[in-house]
Amino acid sequence: MAQRILIVDDAAFMRMMIKDILSKNGYEVVGEAADGAQAVEKYKETQPDLVTMDITMPEMDGITSLKEIKKINPNAKVIMCSAMGQQAMVIDAIQAGAKDFIVKPFQADRVLEAISKTLG
Repeated sequence: MAQRILIVDDAAFMRMMIKDILSKNGYEVVGEAADGAQAVEKYKETQPDLVTMDITMPEMDGITSLKEIKKINPNAKVIMCSAMGQQAMVIDAIQAGAKDFIVKPFQADRVLEAISKTLG
């Protein structure tokens, strides 16, 4: 069975890029969300194996969303996505329970490496 992944990013083209990389490599994208609040709802609905989470989003940011998802499932696997120069936020995300982070613009091999490492 394919690993099920939820993609969270406020930019539709970023979601499309990740979805494209994942679909081509045998992963199943079970949902997409454009902000952290949607991410929490979609997480409850889809129970994915892994979440890719943007840090900077409207409504609820990625780190707050990560903490909410961890309340639902302490074993949730979340990989944060951030633009360059957000090191402090990345550290916050790791402390909040993120398993890894990938930097935008995405490189397919780095995305796949982070996901396969996190899913073990």
